[in-house]
This record gives sequence, C-alpha cells and structure tokens, in this order.
Amino acid sequence: MMVFPWRLKRSGVLGMNRRNISYISRYNPRHLYPLVDNKLKTKLLAQEAGIASPALIGVVRSQHDVNFMADMLADVSGFAIKPAKGSGGKGILVLNQADQGFVKKSGQALTMAELQRHTSNILAGLYSLGGTPDIAIIEELIEFDPQLARYSFEGVPDIRVIVCRGYPVMAMMRLSTRQSDGKANLHQGAVGVGLDIASGRPLKAVQHGVPVTHHPDTGCSIDELELPDWTELLEQAARCYDVTGLGYLGTDMVLDKRSGPVLLELNARPGLAIQVANGNGLLPRLKRIDALTDVEVALPAAERVARSREWFAS
Repeated sequence: MMVFPWRLKRSGVLGMNRRNISYISRYNPRHLYPLVDNKLKTKLLAQEAGIASPALIGVVRSQHDVNFMADMLADVSGFAIKPAKGSGGKGILVLNQADQGFVKKSGQALTMAELQRHTSNILAGLYSLGGTPDIAIIEELIEFDPQLARYSFEGVPDIRVIVCRGYPVMAMMRLSTRQSDGKANLHQGAVGVGLDIASGRPLKAVQHGVPVTHHPDTGCSIDELELPDWTELLEQAARCYDVTGLGYLGTDMVLDKRSGPVLLELNARPGLAIQVANGNGLLPRLKRIDALTDVEVALPAAERVARSREWFAS
C-alpha cells in the first residue's frame, strides 16, 4: 500500500530530515558525541553517575593485549565482547566457556585463536563507525529477568527509550528471533514492541513492519508481556540526559534479574522505526517538549518521568 506524505504528516510521523535538523542538530552539540559513540566512555560515565551497566571484565586496546586474552578470560564462565565504536550490534559476540573453547548460544564453537582473530578485526576498525581503529570491551553477561525468557530467541531483549530534553517520549522493546540471529536488531528480523510510556504495557508489535501478535519462535502472546521496574527504567533513561547533556537521545537498556534496569548504550542519532512499533508519530510529543521552559527541563528526573507518563499515556 502506498503511503502518501500528507498522510504521514497528519499522523505526526517524524521523518529523517526533520529529525536531523529540528532535534539532533538542535539539541545535540557535536562535541558531546564522543560520550555516546564510544561504549567505554558511556559505561564509565554511567557508572560515575550511579547508572547500572554490565560489569567490565577488561579492555583490549592493542594487538599486544590480544596475546594475553587467555589470561584475562581464564576464570570467566561467560562474557560479551564488543567494539567500543560499533553500531547496530555488529561485531558483538556473546560466549560461554566450554571444553572445546567458547560457545555461542546457537551452539557454534569458537577456539581461542578464532576469538583473538575476531578481536584483531575489532581493533582494525572492521565494525566501527567510519572504519576507524577501535578497542574491544569485554563485559559480564546480562542475566535477563526470567519473566522475559519466553519472549526471546537466544539473545537478550532490550528496551529503547527516546528521551528529549530529559523527558521520555516513546519506548519500544526489541525481541530477538531466529531470523535476527539472536540479536535485538529490527532490520535483521527482531520484533519491535511499542510500549505505553505510562505503564510499560505492550501496544503493538511488528516484524519487518508487519503487525504480529505472537513471538515467531516461542509462540508467546505479545499482549501478555509484562515489564518489571518500569518506573526505575524510565528514570534511569531520563537521567542519561543529565549526565551527557544530549537533548535528543536513544537509551538502550535491559532488565537484569540481579540489578534491575541496566544501560547497554546510548545513541545520539536514534532511528525512527520506534514509531512503527508504537503505531504513533513522534512529532506531537516532541512539540510538547519543545515548548517546555528551562525550569521544566531542569526538574529532577523523577518529576520529568511523572509528567511524561501523564502526557503520553496511550
């Protein structure tokens, strides 16, 4: 079905050009981008502010460090390795120790030599933004909340919250599938679930833009999805504005059974597919935030979240 521009405008859909000019360029000073484009800097910033993030096992900064990875991982049962400057989940491996070396959740085995080769590719910038030289971060695994296990195929479901001037305006959960290779990446086939800002309850679910009612691999009904710690998650997302100074931000979080909401990464250029998952456009909500005074923007995170839940309830 053809979608006409006037229909999108009437629905309040935010397009890429308007996002770039009216929100990213307007609210995100360029000198602050390194805080979120580098996952190690984001992690250290979050930890300093008391925002939970996966525990750091180690950092591989050079080819010399690659030679000592066996010692670094000797007593680690499971871990995730990722490029600091990567995007879209590229270059991330989630592994557990096994007799034959390391094993992905899919059952595929990797030797230490293969892991070191992958790490060398990260350092060379194979997965980084712009192909620039990178570093590899090794983190403890997330033990996601058991209530969500039925809604994921191999990977960890995450929650994207769009935050404008410190106010959460729209949220969705991304559920990994067999088609997405266990990654919470909508373009690869993960399911996007729009979430009500007020309650965290599911509104609508899509896969490749097509509505779905059940997880394609587990068969679980999306309507039965329940998220714990919703208020805390929104407040953590809102605080990311306070610690970065970025006024238009995508926060990616997971629900860990030990720590509750945990920050994975931040994005200064969050995508627009969240509107499809919610069945609503961002523009009406963003315009309400545009009109806020500096005093309202400076309110504590808990008060900003309370206002967002009242304004944007679905």
